Amino acid sequence: MKQFFKFAFASCLGFGISVIVLGYLLIFGITGLVASMGSSKKSLDNNSVLHLKLSGSVVDRAQDSPINTMFSDYNTSQTGLDQVLKAIDNAKKSPKVEGIFLEPGMIQAGLPTIAEIRRKLEDFKSSGKFVYAYSDYYGQAGYYLATVADSIFVNPVGAVDIKGLSANLMFFKGTLDKLGVDMQIFKVGTFKSAVEPFIETKMSDANRQQVTDYVNSMWGSVSEEISAARKISVKSLQEVANEGIFAKEAELLVSNNLVDKLYYREDVEQMLRNNLGITKRDDLKLAKIADVAAEVIDSKSKKSSDAIALVYAVGEIDGTSKDKVDTKKLAAEIYKIKADSSVKAVVLRVNSPGGSAFGSEQVWKALDDLKKDKPFVVSMGDLAASGGYYIACGADWIFAEPTTLTGSIGIFGMIPNTKALTDKLGLSFDQVETNRFASMPSIHKAMNEDEKRLIQSNVERGYELFTRRCAEGRNMPIDNLLAIAEGRVWTGKSALELSLVDELGGMDAAISKAASLAALTDYKVDEYPAKKDFMQTLLEDFGGSAVQTIGSIVIGDNYKYYSLLNSIKSMESVQARLPYILTIE
Repeated sequence: MKQFFKFAFASCLGFGISVIVLGYLLIFGITGLVASMGSSKKSLDNNSVLHLKLSGSVVDRAQDSPINTMFSDYNTSQTGLDQVLKAIDNAKKSPKVEGIFLEPGMIQAGLPTIAEIRRKLEDFKSSGKFVYAYSDYYGQAGYYLATVADSIFVNPVGAVDIKGLSANLMFFKGTLDKLGVDMQIFKVGTFKSAVEPFIETKMSDANRQQVTDYVNSMWGSVSEEISAARKISVKSLQEVANEGIFAKEAELLVSNNLVDKLYYREDVEQMLRNNLGITKRDDLKLAKIADVAAEVIDSKSKKSSDAIALVYAVGEIDGTSKDKVDTKKLAAEIYKIKADSSVKAVVLRVNSPGGSAFGSEQVWKALDDLKKDKPFVVSMGDLAASGGYYIACGADWIFAEPTTLTGSIGIFGMIPNTKALTDKLGLSFDQVETNRFASMPSIHKAMNEDEKRLIQSNVERGYELFTRRCAEGRNMPIDNLLAIAEGRVWTGKSALELSLVDELGGMDAAISKAASLAALTDYKVDEYPAKKDFMQTLLEDFGGSAVQTIGSIVIGDNYKYYSLLNSIKSMESVQARLPYILTIE
């Protein structure tokens, strides 16, 4: 026992010293960061090339983060899709930009996000400017993006990871059994699989069916686009994927027309210099995404007083992380927009797996009130499922990407019973109740049948309301809606066929549709909520991003499991959301 306390004390002391040292490093780092903030923006040089380097994660809308900037060497930084699209737009219009050098690398982004960037690059190519792609190693998502380029180059000892998609789901039941925790589940929907990781050790037959369907649909959409871009038949692409070409010699990539040439990075830069008529090595100006996005293309243009509000609803609905949809704040923002006479239409950008059923209803109500005064269009990102679909279903028009995951119209509740665990620990409980359900819910004992019936009826009422909202929003008979609900997840392509969405497309298409519905020809786009200033972000980082960033550095990809446990600890009991950790790669 003496040894235990000795090691425990040493560990705590070491942790404390590490925190103090890290604190000083953060202070010095941030001081330097603040000092350099004013000089970070650069004006573009003539004969510039937009360097579209996307090696980290791409999110719908990135907020500049001092913590992420400090730790950028650890690849924790995020790039905003909004900034990427703006940079490509500006590069197309700017006479200073000659083309784009795309380096997708191991980009971390959903297929719908990739599709949106691909479409913007296709539009860029209509200007006659070039797009060249290079990587030492193309991840599958990175290669999908690179296929839009005029030419694709890979390192002679590099690889292209083409092997098809897989969907992976982690199950916790075995661990919970060993701990002595029994999850008491209440749900509606045959396909509502979010609870399965806590009560099963593998996918149910219904869940396996829906996952198989939507993964095949996603791969079908991706392979068709790659096939068209590279002039390879879908059949040949499937054969290549099944041969494990990602682990074979790079020459096969050229012979199978997956890439155009094997080049070292220096060779690609020399090619760019030759194309631009540059002789000196240092005269090649590779402009950063942020600098091109910030370029003022036409300083004389006047902004219209009429506006379209682009409202972001990104993250878990009332989740516990910093990146969440705070439904109270979002609803308040929507009512402000409703009262703003300069805003003529609204586009809601939804990228959410869902979350609180109660919170989803509050946002639905605010949007329903808004819709009475102004056109309301939805643009779906990687995910707009369960609670994410709940807040979208009442829109005048809904856009999704072919690979967007949507639907999942279902409700569940989950209450743990830790009696076996507390018994192992020697803990016991006693209580006095004034009424029948006074101690409900209690996690240190199993629920009785009356308590279970009460919770189940609450979940069923939530499902009835959810499906009614969807049926009314989509102008669909309730029986038709129920036939495609049941918690089932669909791709955007399938959702279009089922009338859950109206059209395939991204944010640009949604904004154009909103303008059309509002009869606008001249308008500006205002984003909500407004991005925070430097000091606001800095203060928030110390409460949230610092923990997430440093935790990601220390334990890597496994940080998501800590986040999951933290989320479950404080979530509401009734949820409308996708499975907790679903990985498609």
